[in-house]
Amino acid sequence: MNASRWDRLLLNATLATFAGDAPYGLIERGAIALHHGRIAWVGRMDALPDAPDTLAFAVESLDGALVTPGLIDCHTHLVFGGDRAHEFALRLNGASYEEIARAGGGIVSSVNATRAASEEQLFEQSLLRARALLADGVTTLEIKSGYGLDLDTERRMLRVARHLGRELGIGVRTSFLGLHALPPEYADRRDDYVTLVCDDMLPALATEGLVDAVDAFCEGIGFSRDETRRVFERAQQLGLPVKLHAEQLSDLDGAALVAEFGGLSADHLEHLSETGIRAMAAAGTVAVLLPGAFYALRETKLPPIAALREHRVAIAIATDCNPGTSPLLSLRLAASMACTLFRLTPEEALRGVTVNAARALGLSDRGTLMQGQRADLVVWNARQPAELCYWIGGGLARNVYVAGELVSRRKPSRRPPSAS
Repeated sequence: MNASRWDRLLLNATLATFAGDAPYGLIERGAIALHHGRIAWVGRMDALPDAPDTLAFAVESLDGALVTPGLIDCHTHLVFGGDRAHEFALRLNGASYEEIARAGGGIVSSVNATRAASEEQLFEQSLLRARALLADGVTTLEIKSGYGLDLDTERRMLRVARHLGRELGIGVRTSFLGLHALPPEYADRRDDYVTLVCDDMLPALATEGLVDAVDAFCEGIGFSRDETRRVFERAQQLGLPVKLHAEQLSDLDGAALVAEFGGLSADHLEHLSETGIRAMAAAGTVAVLLPGAFYALRETKLPPIAALREHRVAIAIATDCNPGTSPLLSLRLAASMACTLFRLTPEEALRGVTVNAARALGLSDRGTLMQGQRADLVVWNARQPAELCYWIGGGLARNVYVAGELVSRRKPSRRPPSAS
């Protein structure tokens, strides 16, 4: 047998490559070859260099099924203890996010539950959430710390994040979010806590190889622009990229700040200004929109989509999976919400969970179906890309591959019935 054969060849696929000039980078009657964890060949079936059986050890016909890059969830708080379902009821009875936070709920509530959980308990709870995202087609996800706010708990959270990646065989990128909230024991010592984050927590966790990027919550109920700058300067000294929760509830000009540091992304952005947009465009900072939080908080101020388009700022979409403001376990549903709530086109939304989400994590080896890219891809129970945003819920992911390995499988199903 020819040892140079590809490992696997998928035939008769509708490929949404997100490369090239065609909408979605679409290739009808396409084929894609996987070899040694990479995409070895992609194109039309009639352009294959030889008969399929001579080219690959395993050959499979997909009967026209849609294939996309593996989805990338570039903003999650997936590891946490407990839940905050009671806050959902409080919001429905009129309490605002800020009121709940100032009354001792919100992030601090999750900090207490996370500190009380063992590493094993955090792993078991978080594994269920990660499996839900994987079953929905997510092959890479970012996981933030920030529910510990002390060195030991932040370390546990980040170790659990790494463990999830190994357990499920998926890509996990970690972000240290020490400036998420002020821990109760530092209620009257803000400057001391920021110093602790910059001088002790971040260097220790970075030395242990647990940090891929540094994040902060720059907001009136979070941390100021000057406090955020301090942690960004420390991250820069340690050679770590930065990103930022910015302009969610007010405009503190955080987007311009993260852009000043060449940041990977600015996230939320409902109150983003023209100044912030221009700074992001100049720096190449990705705008990460989080429609799950917008929905859960019943916000009404939309992110400035038209201005982001005008200035050609790349737009990504993420679940923001967290216990308080976005308990969302479907990235495909987040993309659908981005279409319905933010008026993105299906192509914009799907680019937002593939190629642009990869950019938001500083990853250049995934997010498109191109030769040489990591073989992260999803075979869907769908025929056209827009279906992934059109169907609200339901399990559409048939086969999920990470680095060429099948990590999730669901039986093929007949196409859903046409809408009446």
